Amino acid sequence: MAQAHRPTGTGAPSPGTAPATRRNRLLLLGAPPVAATALTATVAVYMTLVAFGNITDFGTNQQFVQHVLSMDTTFKDPDLMWRAVESPALQNAAYVAVIVWETTAAMVLLVATWLWITGLRRDAYDRARAASTVGLVMVLLLFGMGFLAIGGEWFAMWQSSDWNGLDAAARNVALAAFTLLVVHLPGARRTCAERS
Repeated sequence: MAQAHRPTGTGAPSPGTAPATRRNRLLLLGAPPVAATALTATVAVYMTLVAFGNITDFGTNQQFVQHVLSMDTTFKDPDLMWRAVESPALQNAAYVAVIVWETTAAMVLLVATWLWITGLRRDAYDRARAASTVGLVMVLLLFGMGFLAIGGEWFAMWQSSDWNGLDAAARNVALAAFTLLVVHLPGARRTCAERS
């Protein structure tokens, strides 16, 4: 008995194709590259808003930097106070440097987010991963080295009850470090060479 011949070129999916495609899309949403994209975008938006806030409301965090560097709300231990930076020009220069660093990190992470999004279509993530790594390491250096180590320890910010940004810095380090781990998960490491 001859089999019925299904017409070709009609665009009608074969039975079982639609559920399989839907299932594949759901699996894609749970893939590490999608998580890396979402987390990179989260840090990118956060850093953009931080930089925007510091630029448009310059004075608020300028006071924070001035108090931390001058160490005027610490225990004022004479063995530590020689570290204080009391020059307004140097304090402002440090604050402007922080804003420039934040802005640069935000731009790198926004580019990385775009590269992740375009990489999802091509299933290739090398450039996105590289850009994310640069931006996230910048965030780690700013909040880890800059705020936790230099601000917290060198300028004894931990002693201040009024101008203490250690908790916020620790949250930022945790978010950036977690995102960096997800970006480098083995499932997110497929390259163009592996695709071909």
